[in-house]
Amino acid sequence: MLHDVPSARERGPLAAAPGTGRARHLWPVNPRQPQDGELTSDVVTRTRRVLLLEDVHADAAVHLRKAGFDVDHRTTAMSEDELVESVRDIELLGIRSATRVTRRVISAATHLKAIGAFCIGTNQIDIPAANERGIAVFNAPYSNTRSVVELAIAEIISLTRRLPERNAALHAGVWQKTAAGANEVRGRCLGIIGYGSIGSQLSVIAEALGMTVVFYDVADRLPLGTARRCASMQELLQLADAVTLHVDGRVENAGLIADAELALMKPGSILLNLSRGSVVDLAALHRHLDTGHLAGAAIDVFPDEPKRSGAGFHHELQGRSNVILTPHIGGSTQEAQQNIAAVVAEKLRGYAVDAATASCVNVPVAVAAGVSTHPAAARPNAGH
Repeated sequence: MLHDVPSARERGPLAAAPGTGRARHLWPVNPRQPQDGELTSDVVTRTRRVLLLEDVHADAAVHLRKAGFDVDHRTTAMSEDELVESVRDIELLGIRSATRVTRRVISAATHLKAIGAFCIGTNQIDIPAANERGIAVFNAPYSNTRSVVELAIAEIISLTRRLPERNAALHAGVWQKTAAGANEVRGRCLGIIGYGSIGSQLSVIAEALGMTVVFYDVADRLPLGTARRCASMQELLQLADAVTLHVDGRVENAGLIADAELALMKPGSILLNLSRGSVVDLAALHRHLDTGHLAGAAIDVFPDEPKRSGAGFHHELQGRSNVILTPHIGGSTQEAQQNIAAVVAEKLRGYAVDAATASCVNVPVAVAAGVSTHPAAARPNAGH
């Protein structure tokens, strides 16, 4: 059952906590009928606490503080043990992709009403456990799509022109002025696996650059422009000069691109993964780059990622001049993070204060007539 969020009358007035300037709600405790001639004033002050992790944009903290919440804003992710100790009196929790909200964390969060994923994906949250506790989950499915698309376009052009290799050579003191292996993207075929809000937007921009676009998605998707749907992922892999992945993190997508799939790709083609770290078998990718079957790759996500910016990181793909490695920054632009902060912070505030469930991942949307739609999570999509 969902948490009963008090109405404005039930919540009572906002009062400033002495010496803090922070607003607190005065909620009745164990209300009872007064005896003859008796007036009751059984109220306690309970601070409404919010924990924001992973350096979500500061606008989120500002927005929630203005709404009367006590916000603890931190720059790093937390381990499961750390989170269990930190969420016991938290009403709202905000995370990005590095923090795992497990069943154990949810069990420890006795006051938790909602979780906000300040990103697209929610696979880092145990949704079934949240459902059992009546905890609402919100995300920002569209706010950073443009940023991801622009990074993909930049990497497709860079790899097709062999820019990483020319850059590495010149830094090493070698003047490598040659057209060998360098091509225009115009006239080449882009294969998009996952044709959701990112994949479809990428399709439009790639077509404007003169690329032919094919896509594959397990869900029924409307092709934009002259993009063509492939009957299978295998068909797409054999057609595309550049393959880019934009799928979600469901279990079925783990190992989606492994040795057999890489072998199907055209000789000299390139692979991009800006979706989830579990989707590509990176050891198999390394082998296909070693043999020269693939001309290059761009990897933005990894199976195991550090919890904080500035941490050490080591991987077998490091040191290859034909591989672009980025630290999960597909959606990390100032514009995207500011948009996400505004969207998710307002969803959290709206749920905690007004019981608003619009665009909630796992809670039916309440409408004016008192009828609810089924949860959005009931119809997961492959693309995002």
